[in-house]
Amino acid sequence: MASLGFNQTRFGLLISVFSITYAASTVFAGWILDRFGVNRGISWAVSWWSTAAVGTGLVRGFGGLAVCRAALGIGESAGVPAFGKVNGLYLKPGERALGAAVNQIGLSLGAAIAPLFIGLALTRGWRVPFLVTGCFGFLWIPLWLVVSRKIKPRYAAEEFVQPGDKRSHFAILRESNLILLVIANVLWMGSYSLWSNWTTLYLTGVQHLTLRQTASYVWIPPLVSNAGGFFGGWLSLRWINRSVEPVAARRRAIWVSAFGALITSLLPLAPDARWATALISISFFFALSGSVNIYALPIDLYGPARSGIAISALTCAFGILQTVISPIIGYLSDHKLYTEVIWLVTLPSLLSAAVLMGCRAPAPVREGNH
Repeated sequence: MASLGFNQTRFGLLISVFSITYAASTVFAGWILDRFGVNRGISWAVSWWSTAAVGTGLVRGFGGLAVCRAALGIGESAGVPAFGKVNGLYLKPGERALGAAVNQIGLSLGAAIAPLFIGLALTRGWRVPFLVTGCFGFLWIPLWLVVSRKIKPRYAAEEFVQPGDKRSHFAILRESNLILLVIANVLWMGSYSLWSNWTTLYLTGVQHLTLRQTASYVWIPPLVSNAGGFFGGWLSLRWINRSVEPVAARRRAIWVSAFGALITSLLPLAPDARWATALISISFFFALSGSVNIYALPIDLYGPARSGIAISALTCAFGILQTVISPIIGYLSDHKLYTEVIWLVTLPSLLSAAVLMGCRAPAPVREGNH
């Protein structure tokens, strides 16, 4: 921000640029994953987003930065649908929310490790971390291809399709269950977006820490969020093992997470950075606890054969949410209206849980003899 000369409002617009292309591309990315398979689809996507990440470190102005972040959004739009589809192919229904929690470890550990690059940025410039991390994706692709070919899926995607079901992949975008999931995801993911993008700026703006001082704190909430993902997965699995139908079990877990997330409303009362970090961590904990169940629901409802495009509808909704909410958060933050930011992302979680009460489980489908 200092190097290229922009404020928090423009930072919010930058997130919106990423989110617009993320939202616009994700349904197409989901179709590619369903049509060509995970291995080819995700290899293309990671190559694209790694190139965009490297390009970020080479820009000379705000416009170039916006272009590279937009390109990053196109590639990253395939990430969440891909790991959701992998969960459907490898895991039993009761295990899928826990699988989403395991997948989330990668996202959370990445966010926790990122502050280690602050020292590199302060000594070598902010561009170097983008160049380094962008190259990591090119190392990941061959590793993934070797591992995925050695470990065969538990299920074939076609096993979950009803006999005689000739609907196109895009037909499910009109179904009421998926529409309700999209609405619920928009209402739920505000706190996830806030703490994924704004924790450092919150600590510098509200607790008046220096950038170097934030490195002692900002790695904690993403790590705590991992525990939240496993808590949410464990809750739904516990109820499923007690013969609760998977969709109903996930709704219960989301209600628990929504009430837990209300503790975020205490954040404006935090007296120092330690208390603020603790409350942000709890907020992130419950954000992930509910999120892993929301993202497992499309697999429960549509199976692996259509899970790519079903989950991509949720990621599209998340992209639209970030597009709208990020400039608002930036504007409120520039005007020191931090309490309003907290309420903006906290209260909708209860509405999200209420919306999901309208989702109905599908008729049983064949899962094969495993």
